[in-house]
Amino acid sequence: MTPGDRYARLLVSGARETPLLRVPRELTEMELQAHWFAGDFGREFRTVDGRAARVVQFGVWNREAGPDFAEAAVSLDGGAPARGSIELDPEARDWERHGHAENPDYENVVLHVFTRAGTSEFFTRTVQHRHVPQVLLDVASLTSEPPNPQPAAIPGRCCAPLRALPEEQAREVLLGAAQFRLRKKAAALATLTELHGADEALYQALAATLGYKSNKLPFTLLAQRLPLKLLRKGDADALLFGVSGFLPATDLAAFDADTRSYVRGLWERWWPRRAEFERLAIAPAFWRMAGQRPANHPQRRLAALAGIIRHWPKIRALRDRCAPAEVHEFFAQLRDEYWDHHYTVSSRPAAKRMALVGASRVTEMLANVFFPLAIAADPTRWTGFKTLRAPLANQRVEVAALRLFADSPRAGEFLKFAALQQGLLQVYEDFCLRDASDCEQCPFPRQLAGW
Repeated sequence: MTPGDRYARLLVSGARETPLLRVPRELTEMELQAHWFAGDFGREFRTVDGRAARVVQFGVWNREAGPDFAEAAVSLDGGAPARGSIELDPEARDWERHGHAENPDYENVVLHVFTRAGTSEFFTRTVQHRHVPQVLLDVASLTSEPPNPQPAAIPGRCCAPLRALPEEQAREVLLGAAQFRLRKKAAALATLTELHGADEALYQALAATLGYKSNKLPFTLLAQRLPLKLLRKGDADALLFGVSGFLPATDLAAFDADTRSYVRGLWERWWPRRAEFERLAIAPAFWRMAGQRPANHPQRRLAALAGIIRHWPKIRALRDRCAPAEVHEFFAQLRDEYWDHHYTVSSRPAAKRMALVGASRVTEMLANVFFPLAIAADPTRWTGFKTLRAPLANQRVEVAALRLFADSPRAGEFLKFAALQQGLLQVYEDFCLRDASDCEQCPFPRQLAGW
């Protein structure tokens, strides 16, 4: 008999004749999410309308705005898994109460999970009026406390073969993926250059990078609707803020003196051109503000884009040399009298100066724009990219590292370099995001053996 068997017998023999009264504790939404992600509720369910639902992939825990779990996969009645997000709420009516039905970020939700149905029947619908399957969880089935801390993602089946590879070989896999990724970026930039010219291609690419993940599309639209050639003639900041829809139309008396002066100057230059450009305005629905750090607000990034345009000959020279130290130095010195101390055009001034473009975003520009262009022209520039340090890793990169390397010390080392981060992202996109079988049918672990 094993020690585990003996302990089980000990529990049975020591059972109380009169069980203790157990008062269920009210779980917080975060605790419910942790139980769900840990699989404590299981993965086989019945929807409220009687269909069999199986969670094939629990996805990744979304730490930003939007549904609770992204990149999940759910099968209904034994059908092919549907990729999308999962939202977990304490009550069924929270979907409507929290505005998810009007939020396009929730359009790809494939399962709505809750623990209380309420007395009235609530339907889960998206902006496009698509019905989302609902699952009512039984909280009484939980027998343990939620795991703490809860990882953002579940390690994949490739962790074991990657751990078995010598470190240099694992690094080589990621560098190969990074090189492949840069070639794709270079090809896209070459197409853009062929269509619009070298300067416009560089300008559009830098604008998209300033948009971050959340606002890449509206920044791209702005760069397309307001070409560099036009903005270099003057009034770049007024046109950018006017077409973006970020110029406040309220009484300026409520603002501080610096803001009144700044906004009035923009309006005086935007107003004569408003009729000409207003039809190009970006719809407010395109902008994503939730989950943004204050210093990363898109209004500050528009000011940075205006600064780039003002110094365009310097930007062109930085592209040609692609020297990381010079690129970082330029953006460290990029100043704006107003935006050095404001988060938005309606915020109170900050006492401490803020960089218009931080070091991590400059590294993103090097990885996504400057180095792809440089390596396309001179493949030997790859050596410089391999040594480029990455000051920070974003959530997607950290999730990719967790999926591929779990808690291996290698993951932390690989996150220190921009090229290895790019490699992690490429593997994650090529394999993890294309798999809806919870790693069972993913070819990557098998292909590692032949690397």
